[in-house]
Amino acid sequence: LKLRQVSLPAVESQLPSQLGYSLLARRADLQAAHWYIESSLSSIDAAKAAFYPDINLMAFLQQDALHLSDLFRHSAQQYGITGGLTLPIFDSGRLNANLDIAKAQSNLSIANYNKAVVDAVNDVARAASQVETLAQKNQHQQQIEHDAQRVVGLAQARFNAGIIAGSRVSEAKIPALREQCNGLLLQGQWLDASIQLTSALGGGYHS
Repeated sequence: LKLRQVSLPAVESQLPSQLGYSLLARRADLQAAHWYIESSLSSIDAAKAAFYPDINLMAFLQQDALHLSDLFRHSAQQYGITGGLTLPIFDSGRLNANLDIAKAQSNLSIANYNKAVVDAVNDVARAASQVETLAQKNQHQQQIEHDAQRVVGLAQARFNAGIIAGSRVSEAKIPALREQCNGLLLQGQWLDASIQLTSALGGGYHS
């Protein structure tokens, strides 16, 4: 009675001494959160740009001198330059509100990004800890399996020498087979933990 040895995919036996923060940049959730920040900052720039005059100088070719003080006392329609000049002073309330909304959205995007980064770091820390714990258990299990196989080897040698019956060899194999099963289960857990760490890092230990 003997179990056929099955090789599981190789798992790095030891984690790198450093896992750079830059590795997290590959995570899709952080990339999305970063994109939202850039988008919100663009919205702020657009809202700020609305405060600057949009002037078509060609519209003033037939106009006399235009003074800023006049703009505060009269509407653009009184000058007949509706298509030529747009100044935010005529709609400051709406423009300020739009800017405040853009800033609030940007602050929310930044807060969400920061939370996503903290969550990602925690994910990596938990996964890395699990990998290291299982690596130590796996190393210990390998020693147990080695000792169990050594007992089987000694029993087989004694049987070959005619010292013991074959049933004693079978009895020695039972614990060895049980430890092989335990070892396979542990290696599977180790492999799963490594996959979880790879996912938490956004694609492995290396840039």
